[in-house]
Parts: sequence; structure tokens; C-alpha cells
Amino acid sequence: MGFSRRRAFACGIGAAVSTLALSRAHAEFDGPIAQFIEGGEEFWIASDAYIYGYPLVTMEMTRRVMTNAAAVEGTHGPMGHFIKLRQYPDASFHDVTAPNSDTLYTMAWLDVGKEPWVLNLPDMKDRYFLFPMLDGWTNVFQAPGKRTTGDGAQTYAITGPGWKGALPAGVKEYKSATNLVWLLGRIYCTGTPEDYAAVHAVQDQCALTPLSSYGKPYAPPAGTVDPAVDMKTAVRDQVNALDAVDYFTLLAQLMKSNPPAAADAPELAKFAKIGLVAGKDFDASKLNADFVKRIPQVSFDRIMLQFKVGKSVKNVNGWMFDTETGIYGTDYLNRAFVTAIGLGANRPQDAVYPTSLKDSEGDAYEGKNKYVMHFPKGQLPPVNGFWSITMYDANYFFVANPINRYAISARQNLKTNADGSIDLYIQNESPGAEKENNWLPAPTGKFVLMLRMYWPKEHSPSILNGTWIIPVAKQAH
Repeated sequence: MGFSRRRAFACGIGAAVSTLALSRAHAEFDGPIAQFIEGGEEFWIASDAYIYGYPLVTMEMTRRVMTNAAAVEGTHGPMGHFIKLRQYPDASFHDVTAPNSDTLYTMAWLDVGKEPWVLNLPDMKDRYFLFPMLDGWTNVFQAPGKRTTGDGAQTYAITGPGWKGALPAGVKEYKSATNLVWLLGRIYCTGTPEDYAAVHAVQDQCALTPLSSYGKPYAPPAGTVDPAVDMKTAVRDQVNALDAVDYFTLLAQLMKSNPPAAADAPELAKFAKIGLVAGKDFDASKLNADFVKRIPQVSFDRIMLQFKVGKSVKNVNGWMFDTETGIYGTDYLNRAFVTAIGLGANRPQDAVYPTSLKDSEGDAYEGKNKYVMHFPKGQLPPVNGFWSITMYDANYFFVANPINRYAISARQNLKTNADGSIDLYIQNESPGAEKENNWLPAPTGKFVLMLRMYWPKEHSPSILNGTWIIPVAKQAH
């Protein structure tokens, strides 16, 4: 898709060019009008380059923060170490927005530039799991798991773009297009003490080994802590705070070990005009200083405008979701958009995450009201894996409640109505003991709902082809 000037990507809302009229004008014309907007065509090339590189820069900044540790602790751990989350967070957890209470993360950051890394996964014994592998550009280049490779024991060598060689018998090669790899494993867990113990045992059997140490005793070395890494500011805020010169300087360095795809060549040819060339240092002398301060804000506004004009973003019954994640091709705007709102997104065949901020009347959810989601008989979310609906406050954190329930799913033994349908009660106060199995507790103020669908069915009814529609949350009167 690239950056077609015919698509209504618009200009910076709240920035120098903020009116819809000008954004439409720029979407329609590549010619004379461009010279009057932010420095002309060169500005838009720089903005395109910013959007193009947003995933790679964000991945690197995320890696720096998550791996800035001497040993594994919480959500942090050195390169090459498995970070194993052992339990679901509660309402006091504010480290990461939109946490889940369905799967325990088992993740690692790898540099496969020097040599391959071997991943051993144990027999999952019919348990749902997913170990997507993201390259530096956020493409899910492989996704071993119950859907794709089954639940038996399996072994893979994750190799870098330039690696060639022989692998031990029984080891399957998964080649990354970049040196940077994020292994973002998820293992289903019901959250009971017994199931926590079972999943912990599985997590402890997952292993990562450099190829040179494969088959030998191996313990990953301790990491180092860089005091210069900002461990307090959110990664997205850190990325967005970079000025254009620093941003492109970092991007150019990262592109040396995380090469662009062959399909990116037409865009890269344009980027050379502003000093950004794959494999070389950034030449800041070619970037027009008159508009350099405008590039980050205008570009990020373009990214976030995908909420309204992005072709991949669906809005059905008040639920918004993207079914073109994980593999992006040349749709750089969507790739940057998914990075900004949900870094680490899966392929849609593995998971879809519809989110709803408003009820059936178009009003923001308020805990003072009572809402009902009605599922006719046999029309619960169609999945091969599992589904859940999570409650978040307005800041996308869990909501404290008397029954410590942050999400609702089939594992609550939902009670059916006489006709076989199921109603979910979304409200602050308990709907009563007889309905409590179907209660998703809400805060007193505004809130957000997120439906997680792991391994959604691909044939009708399916959310992927639009033949299954999420019911609205209606206010009970």
C-alpha cells in the first residue's frame, strides 16, 4: 500500500496543518499545493520515513527498557533470558496498559545476528499456547502454537538474515528478516492455584540456547544495567519525544542490522532525498531544518488518524478492531498504527481484540449505569481457542471489585436463559447471587471493554469474514 497520496491519510491534527480542508487538499494533490504545506514534498517524504520507521524504533526502545536488567525480575530480563510471568496482575498493577487475565507470558528478546538461537517447547498436553516470533519491523514471521504446529514437543532454530549453515537433527529453521527478534509466548491458564502450578511447570521446560551451546549445559549470562535508559517514562512517550534528527539517526543505525524488505525499495529511494539510506548513517544535512520540528507530531497524528480512516480498522456495533495485523507488507501506516496502540499484535488467525468505548446509544460507558450483552443460543464468540471480555477503567487498567474478577468468559460457568441464550451483566453493583456467574464488575466511573478471541474460527460464523457480529452492550432501563 505504501503512502499513496490518494488515500485520506490527512495532516497533523493540532499541528501546523490541522484543518480537514487542507488534509483533503493534500490527499488530492501532489503538485503545486504541496509547496505551501510544511515545506512541500520533502516534508511529506520525511513524514513518510518517520511512519515507515516507527515500528523498528519502537521495538528497539521497548527492548532497551525490557532488557535493562541484571537478572529476570517481573516483566524485565536480560537478552536471551526467558521472562516468565507467574500470575495474573491485580487492580494495583499499572506497569502495562490493557493487561490480560487469560494467558501467562513467556517471552524473550534475542539477537540472532551473531548466531542462531534454539527454542525448545515442551509437550503442552492439549493446553492452548502461542509463541509468535516478531522481527524488528513487528512482522510475525512465525507463530508456533496449538493452531499451527500442534501441542507436542517441538524445537526450532531462529536464524538471522545472513545465516547459512547446518542444524542438528530434529531442529527446524525459522529465519528472521532482522537480527532483532521478540519471542512473545502466551500460555493459557485458568488462574486457579492448581493451574498456575501446571503452567509454571510448562514454562520452566521452555528453553533458549545459542546454537554453539546446543546439546551442552548452558546457563544464560547475567545482564547489565545501563543507567542512561529511562525506566520510568512510557516507551511510546520516549519515542514520540525524539526530535526528527535523533529519530532518523537511530533508525539508520537500526536498519544496518535489521534490513528493510525488498518490497520497500520504492519508498527507500524517496527517503534518500532526506538523508536516510539503508546501511548508511543518517545524513542530517539533507533534512530541511525549517520544518524538522514539525515532523514527529504531524507524523504521529497521521498514524493515529487511522482510527478514523484506516481501511483495516473495523467499527461494528461500537466495537473497533483490526483484522490486518502481524503481517503488514507495504501498508506502513497500519503497521505504525498497530505499533502505537498494541505493540506485539498477533496475526488475526491467532487472535483478534475488539474494543468498545461506547454503548448501543453511542454514549461512553459509565459505571453508574447497568448494561447487558445478550448472546442468542449458540452465538457466543466463535473460537477454536478461547474468548473473554475484560473490564478496564478509562486508563486501561483492571478494576478493583469485591469478587476479584477482571474478565468474564466461559470458565465462569455462565448461566443460560430458558431459551438457551446468555446474558452478561456489566455494572458496578452485583446483579444478585443468582446472576453473579454472569457478572462483569465495572468501576463507578467510565470504563472500556475488550473482547479477546484466540484462534477465531475462520469459517462462518466468523469475526474474520464479518459473518459473526459482536452484540452491543445495551443499557438496562
